[in-house]
Amino acid sequence: MDLGIHYVSYGHPRWETRLVERLTETARVADEGGAAWFTVMDHFFQMEALGGRDAPMLEGLTALGHLSAVTSRVRLGLLVGGVVHRPPAVLAKAVTTLDVLSGGRALLGLGASWYDAEARALGIDFPPRGERYERLEETLQLCRRMLAGERSSYAGRHVVAEDPVNVPPPRGSVPVVVGGSGERRTLRLVAEYADACNLYAEGPERVRHKLDVLREHCDGVGRDPAGIRRTIIGHMDPLADPAGFLTEMSAYAELGISLVVLSPQGDDPVAWTQRVCAEVLPELQRL
Repeated sequence: MDLGIHYVSYGHPRWETRLVERLTETARVADEGGAAWFTVMDHFFQMEALGGRDAPMLEGLTALGHLSAVTSRVRLGLLVGGVVHRPPAVLAKAVTTLDVLSGGRALLGLGASWYDAEARALGIDFPPRGERYERLEETLQLCRRMLAGERSSYAGRHVVAEDPVNVPPPRGSVPVVVGGSGERRTLRLVAEYADACNLYAEGPERVRHKLDVLREHCDGVGRDPAGIRRTIIGHMDPLADPAGFLTEMSAYAELGISLVVLSPQGDDPVAWTQRVCAEVLPELQRL
């Protein structure tokens, strides 16, 4: 099983002077330590549980562009991008740019968006949930076309692009990750458009059920579910109980989960990431 590091908090002690240094160094040690993914949130305000709008937050794609210059192996992306945050063709262009600059290490993470207070505060259009899911599907369709080098016009109900040119193209295949566990809509979109799912680590039995639902959606669209990478995201701290963590991950691995995404805990994300990569990742990779 592989490891992803998800950087969610910029508000560590002395962030006013050390924010960039700390983010950069965390990404660097994750890269050197063997992590497979390094991701950031796609928010303009911090989540309420982590300090809300007065806490520091960086725009995600800009931050990833910076990190592409200080890393060499780890795959970089938003986990996950909010569908209402950018015009779909602009998103495809931005992710392609990240892929070119990073030497083929970008991933495209997408979700239906949920932070309505953030959107209202910044003047971002935030349609009802049903429409957001419609936009998500159309965005996935257009982005996949552009990432594959197709430039034929696209006209959906909400998304229109007359000549979606994307030059230069991505360096390689950009994996598409759809985040979330909604059984009726989200997992259907995974089955139709994604290279990977990212499920909440709600326990092996709950994840087993979600994977069963995903398999049913794959059957419905005629797709082999083995072609979809299965990943989870959780808030556990493997350093608190390494043996217990590995036991839990072993149960997930038996379900076919091949990557777990974790967020640094405590006040020193650099030291936490370094220890997890050195002490836990080798055992995780043996699962």
